[in-house]
Amino acid sequence: MNLQTHILFLETTTSITVDEFPLTIEIIKTNTVPKSLKQNGLYLLVNEKQILFIGDKKELHSLKKVTFDEIIEINSQEDIEWRYLERQLINQAIEEGLSLEVHDTQTVPENIQHQLKDIINPLLFILEKMGIPFKKAQKKKAKPAKARHKWTKEVSEKEFFINTRDSIATVMWIKRNQMLIKKGATMMKEAPLNKDGSVGFAAKMGDKIRLDHQSQFKNFVTTEDIILKSVNEVGLFLYFAGTNSWLEMLDSDGKTLNEWTVVE
Repeated sequence: MNLQTHILFLETTTSITVDEFPLTIEIIKTNTVPKSLKQNGLYLLVNEKQILFIGDKKELHSLKKVTFDEIIEINSQEDIEWRYLERQLINQAIEEGLSLEVHDTQTVPENIQHQLKDIINPLLFILEKMGIPFKKAQKKKAKPAKARHKWTKEVSEKEFFINTRDSIATVMWIKRNQMLIKKGATMMKEAPLNKDGSVGFAAKMGDKIRLDHQSQFKNFVTTEDIILKSVNEVGLFLYFAGTNSWLEMLDSDGKTLNEWTVVE
């Protein structure tokens, strides 16, 4: 749909008029119902871009306490069947899964439904473009929480073995912020490039850590014990990360460092 509109932005109000249709829409940022409202017209209450009420002035004033942050006022200079427009919008809102204050679906004559399309279609189009879609918001999937790991004295006394991504090493988590890589560890020689041939972030970080410890390895084999700050740094130094290093460090029984230390 293409619409020719005129939009006026004020500090707390956005006013939209449509050339092709007898329609004026005002979006008012407020959390209280204004004392002066137009007698005719229709009002929508919105909270966090979700529509929660559709009704006229009388119904709006009769509402009990409702939390909202915007009022949308729909008006027209032409004669409109406001009662049927309200019903049709409510019916459509409920069909789209919106939870509205007070209302149930009500029947609108089929011939009236057809007439109202010329108002409802551009109205919903404008609301969607203003970030207020006439549908239930999709819940964002929560990102899984990053696992937490706890250092213990028991863990500090254990050796863990790495054999992944061209790297073979023995490591120990000796202090809360110290990981020991034992002498004789084999390092991945070169970091894999990104698909586009560029050098990735992990490669750059790994190269930096290697530069800081360049006197402690030769021909990609460590010549002395090396102390790093974290499991992540160990992975970057030895094999440029690319895998979950907590799962790559196994004790002599095959139990991972993650299993030893993860906090449930």
